[in-house]
Amino acid sequence: MSEFVEAAKVSDLADPGKLMLEVDDRLVVLLHINGQYFCIDDVCTHDGGPLGEGELCGHELACPRHGAKFDVHDGAALTMPATEATVVHEVKLEGDNVFIRITED
Repeated sequence: MSEFVEAAKVSDLADPGKLMLEVDDRLVVLLHINGQYFCIDDVCTHDGGPLGEGELCGHELACPRHGAKFDVHDGAALTMPATEATVVHEVKLEGDNVFIRITED
């Protein structure tokens, strides 16, 4: 498993908010929702679309291409046309720093 990498400052994200990042050569979306932080792959499992460009509604992130929705807690595909979950990554806070540990496939 990879190590935690400093990815952002707490002040970089509004609540609610999202930030697209590259961590360990991986495109991810860091999300701040109701005081909690989540991180998922920036890839729709339906067609590879950029999830980070989609609309955030509660704990669901919609792909801007075809509207597939994903749960930011566990990456689950909630609506068609996506049928597979996207990958979730571990997030931790230390002071004003947000760290992400990339989940290996």
